[in-house]
Amino acid sequence: MTLTTSTSWASAGLQLVDKPRTITVGIADDQVLIRTGVRGVLERSGGVVVVGEAGDGGGALEMARRQRPQVLLMDASMPGMEGLAAVRMVRRHVPGTQVIMLCTPETEELLFPALRAGAAGFLFKNGEPAALVNAVRAVAAGEAMLSPSATRALIDHFTGADSERRDAARSRISLLTRREQEVLVYLAQGMANARIARLMYLSEGAIKAHVSRLLTKLRCDNRVQAALIARDAALPC
Repeated sequence: MTLTTSTSWASAGLQLVDKPRTITVGIADDQVLIRTGVRGVLERSGGVVVVGEAGDGGGALEMARRQRPQVLLMDASMPGMEGLAAVRMVRRHVPGTQVIMLCTPETEELLFPALRAGAAGFLFKNGEPAALVNAVRAVAAGEAMLSPSATRALIDHFTGADSERRDAARSRISLLTRREQEVLVYLAQGMANARIARLMYLSEGAIKAHVSRLLTKLRCDNRVQAALIARDAALPC
């Protein structure tokens, strides 16, 4: 979890104290029982506050605009504005809000369109509560989070990418410096900034700067989309 440091003054004899930052979350699902259950899991975990709920895609966008949660948990199939369109709209109008898509096994085919639309995470509703909490914390910290089954599906999908897609991805990656490409490989393996920093003998701040620059060069909204390009290019991920 990201930590922020409170202000203190040495002259006053006060000691620096690290306090965990509260994560704000929005929930969008057309089933009230699902929203209630998700809210309960998150609020019992500590350090998470649910700031809004919505029952359809249009409501999710309005709630995100009004409350600007750090993370928005969104059902993949809702009435009104469907999930993928809602993800695109939220990412366009509220870029500070990261989206985690929630789906059932029957809607697994939405995994790749959701990630390309800008979702930072993808979880199945039949997963463990701890996985939901971990996903919210990871995405709020700027990481990406996929359920294990979604990760397997992603790897299978990108095994043997067609040559046209591979060439297009490699062309985009050629814009990166050698160091940025190295960071991209680690990023595509799902590593957090802290671990990448240790492996590359750099500060975590330097890694964050490299990630920011490579996302800009690749024209990606988040780390997941960059990882997809790395997979397309058949980098050693």
